[in-house]
Amino acid sequence: MNKSLKTTSKFLSLVLRHQPEKIGLTLDAQGWADVDELLALSTQHGVALSRDRLIQVVETNDKQRFAFNGDRTRIRANQGHSISVDLALEPQTPPDILFHGTATRFLDSIQAKGLISGSRQHVHLSADKDTAVKVGKRHGKPVVLTVNAAAMVQQGMIFFRSENGVWLTDHVPVECIEFPE
Repeated sequence: MNKSLKTTSKFLSLVLRHQPEKIGLTLDAQGWADVDELLALSTQHGVALSRDRLIQVVETNDKQRFAFNGDRTRIRANQGHSISVDLALEPQTPPDILFHGTATRFLDSIQAKGLISGSRQHVHLSADKDTAVKVGKRHGKPVVLTVNAAAMVQQGMIFFRSENGVWLTDHVPVECIEFPE
């Protein structure tokens, strides 16, 4: 993704995941925003955003962070919200093993508390190590933790899978995490 598209993607993450009020945008209970309203408010707040540019960002974002509804009149972030939204995801049974990418500087906290959602609604997990490494690199020196999702399911913990394939859960207890040596 080129620098200009990346800047637009970061702006969309801000207003669709964290601070829609920054531009006066209204999200519904499921996190959907009206595309025409998003485009108008973005322009009013100094971010030139065309419909074509918006489509390009949604279609080319390697992490598939955003989605349109069927007729492209509404848009939302697939996950990662720090504001309360109901993505209307159905519980699903995850693979037995999932992965979490993080930075080494967070290991002490994770070893004490497990994986917590922090300011977000869910803990994000990956089905493959490569994706987890990429996530970890965004935060510093990467480390990949192995999560025993099967044990969590046996304990009654619930998982969801976002539209872009990210596994979501409320918390991962320490005893379900395998730390690298």
